[in-house]
Parts: sequence; structure tokens; C-alpha cells
Amino acid sequence: MSPRLERVEEKMTARRLASVALAAVLSLAACSGTPGASGGASPAGSSSGGASVDLNAKTVGPNGEASTPVADVPELTADEIAKIKEGKHKAALLWAGSGTWYNAANGGAVDEFKKLGIDVVATAEANFDPARQATDVETAMALKPDIIISLPVDPVAGKEAFKPAVDAGVKLLFIDNGIDGYTAGKEYQSIVTGDHFSMGIAAADLMSKAIGDSGEIGYIFHDATFYVTNNRDRYFKAAIEQKHPNIKIVASQGFTEEGKTQEIAAAMIAQHPNLKGIYVAWSAAAQGVIAALREAGRKDVKVVAYDLDATNDLDMAKCGNMYGVALDQPYLEGQVLARLGAGALLGKTAPPFVTVPVMTETRDNIAQVWKTDVNADPPADVTEALKTSC
Repeated sequence: MSPRLERVEEKMTARRLASVALAAVLSLAACSGTPGASGGASPAGSSSGGASVDLNAKTVGPNGEASTPVADVPELTADEIAKIKEGKHKAALLWAGSGTWYNAANGGAVDEFKKLGIDVVATAEANFDPARQATDVETAMALKPDIIISLPVDPVAGKEAFKPAVDAGVKLLFIDNGIDGYTAGKEYQSIVTGDHFSMGIAAADLMSKAIGDSGEIGYIFHDATFYVTNNRDRYFKAAIEQKHPNIKIVASQGFTEEGKTQEIAAAMIAQHPNLKGIYVAWSAAAQGVIAALREAGRKDVKVVAYDLDATNDLDMAKCGNMYGVALDQPYLEGQVLARLGAGALLGKTAPPFVTVPVMTETRDNIAQVWKTDVNADPPADVTEALKTSC
């Protein structure tokens, strides 16, 4: 992470990304995290990737959990749904932030809970502030929810923040990231997220299509230990090196503040005038890259990133620098989390780590992706821009 989305204040984004660092699992998979959780790895920097990365590997959870494809998560039966409705249960949705991606995840959970007769009694966003999220948990607990779905702001502080819910036996479920020291089936039920490894590979394939599978590119990665972005960065780089040998990464630079990507991109294109493409760790950070390219008059350089973003989609629709993104499906993730939480109320064991399939967006399928990914139509200006051919 999205992830992932409409641009938020730069300091908020940096805070979220710095604070949600999680435990790593396999160094070759670049699952990085905080020390003492379950092993660690460094961020996916310029020396990462390469032949040592297995492109056929499956994305694993922050504690090494095997992934369960969302298609393998069973639907609730009619009898189970009837029992859930009889319980008159309550749920709370406590997000780390706000924006297109969060709205979609929230909408998926709300819609699914409605089908199950579960009342959503609290919805909150923590503005990427761990202390505020702890307060959100306390406030929600006063309403006695049976289920809490959240994206934890800080995996370390989250251990205490969510303790009241754990102690009360609330069914906790997380999207994207977990909490240090929490174990699936004990403190929480499941994590649902995107297929990070496949997203990195898909982004590499998008870059290949964008530049004709040949040429020089820049690689702007997230230079911090963050479970989701490290996975995606590492697998992009490895896929370029293994699947697309005629594409050469000639410039690599990490960032921790997304507002820095404009100056990074400006330096890249000045030092490497033959660049044909630039990879960026997520979409909001790509906005600075696109700004640098515009200032330099480099309409020829194509950009690939992750996550749905209305601003970048407008550039894409106008046939600008933004070529495409790989993304997860937050609306679907919200639905699945709600379903797993409801099943847990019946004593059902949820798979500890669930992944949703990767999607890719280019100018050709913007409208379809918005409908599938966030259950909404694209913004009006994007739709209008699509009426004009490139």
C-alpha cells in the first residue's frame, strides 16, 4: 500500500507507510517487517530481485501463512445465514485512512453485512494516527460489536490498541496487514489482501507492453520495510530481469515520502535521456513522476504503478504518461472479510491468509475496472476524456 488511491496529504501517507511495517517471512519473497516478529528482510532496493526470486511462488502471509485464493473460500449456506440473522449481531469498520480504496473496502463489507442481517454500528478512519485508532477501538467497543474489520495503522501499537476487542472475544479481521504478536485463529481470524507477488509480475508485463518489451527504464521503489510494497517491488524487478531481458533498469532510487518522487524522476530523466518507462511503487507516488515528465516535455515516457487513482486515470484517459496499474479488489476484499467474520460467529475456522486475484488497468478497460474494483463508475472527467481517441 493503497491499496492505494486518491491522493492524501503527503505527511499522512508517509506516516501510514512508516508505521504499518510488518513481519517478514521469506527474504527471497521480500516480505519485510519489524524485528522479532517472524524474521526480517530489507526493503526491495536496487540490489533486490534477480534470478534468486521464484516467480512461481505463491504470496505468503506476514507470519509465513500459505495463501488461500479467494475462490476457495466457501460461501455461507442458507442455514448458516439464517442462524447469523437470528443472532442480531453487530460489526464495526475501523480503517487506517480514507479515499477511493477505503470507500470500496468499506462498501463491500457493508453490503455483505446487510445480506447477513448484521448491523454496522460504527465506521471510523484513523487519519493514519495510531493513537486515534486506539480511540476508535475504545469508542466502537462501547457499542459492543461482535465483529471488527480493520486495517491497522501500526502493527506494534496495534497490539495494545486492539487488546480490548481481543479480551472481549470480538472477531477481529484485517485487510492487507496484521499486528505483531497476533496469531490467526487466536487474536484474529484472517487477513485478506491482494496477491502481491502476482501484482509485481503483472506490473512488469504492463511495462513490457508500454515500451515494446525493449529499452531503458527507471525503478522508483519504496525504501522502507513495509510488507505489501516490498513484495510488489521485489517481484516487479525480478520479473523484468527474468521475463523481459531486453528491458534494462538503468536507474534505481528509493523513497519514503511520496512527495519526493517528482525530484527523483526529474533527476532520472536528466541523467538517462533514453528512458522509455518509469516504475513507481504506488499510484499516488506516481503523480509526482508524471508532473516531472510533463515539466520536461517527455510525453514519450510511460509510467506503471499500482492501485486505482482518479488523477492518474484522467492522465491515462487523456493518453498521457500513465500507461497502466496492477491492482487488487478492495470491494471484494471487504465482502470476504464480512463473510469470514460472520462464519467465525458460528465457530467456523477462517483461512488465516486470503488473497484476491490481480487485475490490470489500462486506457482500454478503465470503466470496467472501476466497476469491478470499487463498485463505482469512473469520475465524469475520466469518462469524458475517454471519448477522444489517442
